[in-house]
Amino acid sequence: MADEELKQDIARYVDSVWEDVLGHMDELIQIESVEDMDHAEPGKPYGPAAYEALDKAVQIAAELGLDAHNCDGNIGYADVKGASERYVATIAHSDVVPVGEGWTVEPLRLTRKDGYLLGRGVLDDKGPLVLSLYAAKYFLDKGAELPYTLRAIIGNNEETNMRDVDWYLENYPQPAFLFTPDADFPLCYGEKGGWSCWIHSAPLGDDGAIVEFTGGTVGNAIPNSAYAIVRADAASLPAAERITVESAGEGLAKISGQGIGGHASKPAGTINAIGLVTSYLLDNVALNDAECTFLTFERDHVFASTDGSTLGIACEDEYFDPLTCIGGTIRTKDGHLVQSLDSRYPTAITGDEITRRVTELAAQAGASFELDIDMVPFVTDPTSEAIRTLVATYHECFNKDDEPFTMGGGTYARHFERAASFGPNMPDLELPDWVGPEHSANEGIPEQLMKDSLKLYILAIARLMRLEL
Repeated sequence: MADEELKQDIARYVDSVWEDVLGHMDELIQIESVEDMDHAEPGKPYGPAAYEALDKAVQIAAELGLDAHNCDGNIGYADVKGASERYVATIAHSDVVPVGEGWTVEPLRLTRKDGYLLGRGVLDDKGPLVLSLYAAKYFLDKGAELPYTLRAIIGNNEETNMRDVDWYLENYPQPAFLFTPDADFPLCYGEKGGWSCWIHSAPLGDDGAIVEFTGGTVGNAIPNSAYAIVRADAASLPAAERITVESAGEGLAKISGQGIGGHASKPAGTINAIGLVTSYLLDNVALNDAECTFLTFERDHVFASTDGSTLGIACEDEYFDPLTCIGGTIRTKDGHLVQSLDSRYPTAITGDEITRRVTELAAQAGASFELDIDMVPFVTDPTSEAIRTLVATYHECFNKDDEPFTMGGGTYARHFERAASFGPNMPDLELPDWVGPEHSANEGIPEQLMKDSLKLYILAIARLMRLEL
């Protein structure tokens, strides 16, 4: 089939299945599939809600006629058998970050509004997951044998530790090539290192003002809300921008901050709600020495910048934008404050160097350091035939000429030998103020962009199948 005829055939297919695509997106979005290790068990290694979404995605794949498998809750996959056992793969994930606050639509349903699709996971990554399954269904329906097996991998632990892919690669061979629809167009061929930690304050003591300090839901998102309950007279505390003060009972005040959330790798334009509350407490509440020392460290080093400059780790290199570092969550725990940090770093620095500097600064505030994750940066060859095929197909389908890039976000691509992340988001889109990015309230994407992305993915897979991989 010539490419022009193929594109027309793909367009007819997408039109014919589109309402079904949206229905399956809605089924997945209804599940708040957040990791819950407190309730993990054999067969449900990331908790019951994450398992429910994985199982639902595998059921959808089976309904579409694909050879679908749930691998004991670790991960799933769905195949279209080809002439070779070597396979071309997509990988998307069924887990999400917590819903959070600030939604103006129902977060756990697919909402169609003024040409946009909204709901937790519609962009990251349940919507793209459904697209990958319907892309595979196209080739199944054609009936012609593909030169390679086509596999749609269904991830289930991407938002936290990606243990699903670790398990997969221990049990299955590497694909001949893989792309993940979990980033931006035109294509990402490299990802910054991913580093995270917890900072534990010194004991706050019994004479402190802070009863509770809670902010953020996950470490890899900039929080749009945070609050502290303190021993203070609410009526005597002054007003402040983005701060709400209310009584929390006799002798107690609740101080709430409302920021602007976003992904940890894209801090531009965000306002960290933990930083808002931290500054307010330092300026207006009678803190004890331990509280004051730790919150001063927070204000001066953690929240005073998002490029790591106030932590002494700012840098960039020839492949990547500048380092980012944000504080994602804070909690009171056993008489301490526990702050999480998330950094996306280029090749100009190492995780060990970041650890050393942050440990030194934390120690000056009497705090202790606990490393969580350190994943090194990776860069693939942007001139390889598979990468060039994807980029050229994108240029053709969207009539654009933008170039492939690297990024600070972490996707499944970094775990595979021959891989890239490939849409479906476009960062230069001008969105209405009621549509949010991934990991934020009112997460959304234009419906037409999703529809066009499905057409692109089918065409790109068809062209990958023609290559010597």
